[in-house]
Amino acid sequence: MKIKIFLYTIILLTLNLSCSDSKVKEKVAEVSTIGSGDDKITVVVVSGTPYEMGYQLGSALKEEVKAAMTNFLKFAKMGEPERYNNKNLDNAWKSVSPYIKDRFKEELKGLSEGSGVPLIELKRAHMVPVIGNYACSGVDVWGKATTNGHLYQIRNLDFTMRGELQNYPTIVIYKPDKGIAHASPAFAGYIAAHTGINAKGIVLSEKGASPGKEYPFNLDGTHFSTLFRDILYDANNLNEAVDMIKSTKLIKRYHLYVGDGKPETMGAVKILVSSPDSVKLTIWKDNDPTDEVAPKVKENVCYYTMKNEKAYNFLSENYGKFDHEKMIELSKLVADDDGNLEDVVYDATSLEMWIAYAKDLEIAGSRPYIHIDLKKYLK
Repeated sequence: MKIKIFLYTIILLTLNLSCSDSKVKEKVAEVSTIGSGDDKITVVVVSGTPYEMGYQLGSALKEEVKAAMTNFLKFAKMGEPERYNNKNLDNAWKSVSPYIKDRFKEELKGLSEGSGVPLIELKRAHMVPVIGNYACSGVDVWGKATTNGHLYQIRNLDFTMRGELQNYPTIVIYKPDKGIAHASPAFAGYIAAHTGINAKGIVLSEKGASPGKEYPFNLDGTHFSTLFRDILYDANNLNEAVDMIKSTKLIKRYHLYVGDGKPETMGAVKILVSSPDSVKLTIWKDNDPTDEVAPKVKENVCYYTMKNEKAYNFLSENYGKFDHEKMIELSKLVADDDGNLEDVVYDATSLEMWIAYAKDLEIAGSRPYIHIDLKKYLK
């Protein structure tokens, strides 16, 4: 009798797992494009649990994920094999993994099973930026600095174009069962966030500041790219986002830019993360006389770019006149001429975005900035 009950239980569990797996695979991503020709960008809307969203993305962009992640890894290993070999990448994952939330790991697992790309390879691809060093630019303007009182933010990703990530431009719109809907503009198969915006008007950018001379880096902590996904999932306002950063054990050196576009809580901060130093976190708001760019600070402005003198002059000349077009001009102005992979201009108040990707070895700042109205996706 006990044996029959046991077998019956096993059969029920098997059927339930089979039905559950079937339901996961019945869900499909919504795939569309914005732009045209060489400037066409894929937009993928996924929903459900983290695993389901990863599986949907992987299934929808199976070939793109495989090509983007495989080529990127191959480039990194060939370009600097002593740094980007499998042992170092695997050790990097081992170091940061305890600080990564289970929902990210589940999404990565779903991405692997949906795309057919081995999970170990996806983990390694996500570790290349973790053990790499790069530059970038970020700017926030809002209130008096703008024509309409909106909060605008720039994210220039000044990173190698030789890894061919720009051939797979992808904006993923996440609609999780638990958490805030958010958008992450990146590349097919890369699900950590180097920038992003959520439905609450929280917008994130970053500027790398870890010099190559500090490699190998201490990786006992959280990389900003997985922290950004957490903030996009969970932060309802600027204070909540900043509190999440304050309570996180961070690694390396970089600047973080956090903006809040909602009129009732509008504002932005620039945060210097300097984990190797005794003071590991420095937070500046606008017009702060202690800011690293002081005395060239202005009200309702936060910035640190690849070309600070040009940025300050442009901010001064156009103060009170900023809209998305002026921000695109500024994004182009401060783009790194030697490596500018992706540029994004956000209107965090109206939930809009303008985005440019490099084309071959032509920098993103020289390409058209394609508009996407995120309200229809995030609301």
